[in-house]
Amino acid sequence: MLLTFIALYLVSNIAVGVWATRRVTTSQDFVLAGRRLPLVLAASVTFATWFGSETIMGAPAMFVEGGVPAIIEEPFGSALCLFLVGAFFARPLYRLHITTFCDYFRIRFGRSAELLSAVMTIPSYFGWIAAQFIAIGIVLNVVTGVSREYCILFSAAVVMAYTLLGGMWSISITDFFHNLIIILALAVLAVLLWKEVGGWEPIFRQTPPDFFRFLPRATFKDWVVYLGAWMTIGLGSIPQQDIFQRVMAAKTENTSVRASYLASGMYLTVAMLPLFIALTARMLHPDLGKDPQLIIPNMVMQHGGLPLQVLFFGAVTSAILSVSSGAILAPAAVFGENVVKFFVPDLSDKQLLKTIRWAVVIITICSVWMSTARSTNIFELVGESSAFSLVSLFVPLTAGIYWKRANLAGCLWSMSLGLVSWLVCMWADTSYPPMMLGLLVSTVAMVAGSLLGRDRS
Repeated sequence: MLLTFIALYLVSNIAVGVWATRRVTTSQDFVLAGRRLPLVLAASVTFATWFGSETIMGAPAMFVEGGVPAIIEEPFGSALCLFLVGAFFARPLYRLHITTFCDYFRIRFGRSAELLSAVMTIPSYFGWIAAQFIAIGIVLNVVTGVSREYCILFSAAVVMAYTLLGGMWSISITDFFHNLIIILALAVLAVLLWKEVGGWEPIFRQTPPDFFRFLPRATFKDWVVYLGAWMTIGLGSIPQQDIFQRVMAAKTENTSVRASYLASGMYLTVAMLPLFIALTARMLHPDLGKDPQLIIPNMVMQHGGLPLQVLFFGAVTSAILSVSSGAILAPAAVFGENVVKFFVPDLSDKQLLKTIRWAVVIITICSVWMSTARSTNIFELVGESSAFSLVSLFVPLTAGIYWKRANLAGCLWSMSLGLVSWLVCMWADTSYPPMMLGLLVSTVAMVAGSLLGRDRS
């Protein structure tokens, strides 16, 4: 019975994709839903940017092991990112009427900056998509007992199918309904566990003294690590195509800003539910297994009735697939718009749309391979993806908007040296977070390159 309902959830995703094909006639319809989303859909699709594997499974796993200090990156960093996008980036980018944020680098700095930003953007998504596939593999494995690898292959085929059909239109519609269902499921589960655990007093009594500590210890290194956790997604995800395409799909400039603020507020509230569920579930049912990423799925499977199982697993499955769909569409759009068109500038819109759809297929295949070949730690894969863009793209994007003296030389230096220094620090296993050192180098390179280099932008 449970499998039947989950199958219906998945079939409904494809059905929405088939319906959405009628609204897709241009590449902008496919990537940005034609810039026609009202506030409710725009806020919902923006909130769903990360409300998948990392929020429902990755962050709770970190929380039960390390408390609040372990989850600054997610969900607090995600909420910060959405707020900053609405406050400082949505308006200036929306006014340009561009399809990808790499288009901004072409307008502001030149075509070489566009190409380099695209080349750096595309590989940053593979870890993120792989994290979603790993999560859906875990969920379906718990429900069906089928090998995790086969579950990943099946779910990847489903998400690829409805992404190919409807693009951002299908993502926005499915996200709206998935959000309603998953919030309802999490709220019901949280209320049941709240009654069972008996309130806050037993929780505080059974957790270590520093479990809920929000600020770091008063040492320089601890503060650097703490700020790095805020910046990983808080700043690193700002120059990413998936959040750009969700915010830019709003029907007006003001709608895009309001949607970002609403999504940020939802993250600070709704994303607390999985953390509470995981913590109380671990206290009440220590038999839920050794893998902390499986706490919530095992909790629902072993101690929830059929209605709750249907509600939870169906919604979680669909929500993770929706996040996967947006994450696959993002690098595919960048590949078509900023790589292929760079070398074939007279590419027609029909050919561009076909190119993006082929890129969806290739990116899905690469991410499936990565999900079976790499680490299965969801939290680490997502953080790695955001750190990639933090050290290479955040500084040039921000400087381009808010510093008039920023030029092409500074942009190229910042992208290249920031990324290289991050990779070197990771290889050297530095005592301080490599992304903080990469961000520092990227900033210095931007300033030095802009002041010393000729302005050819």
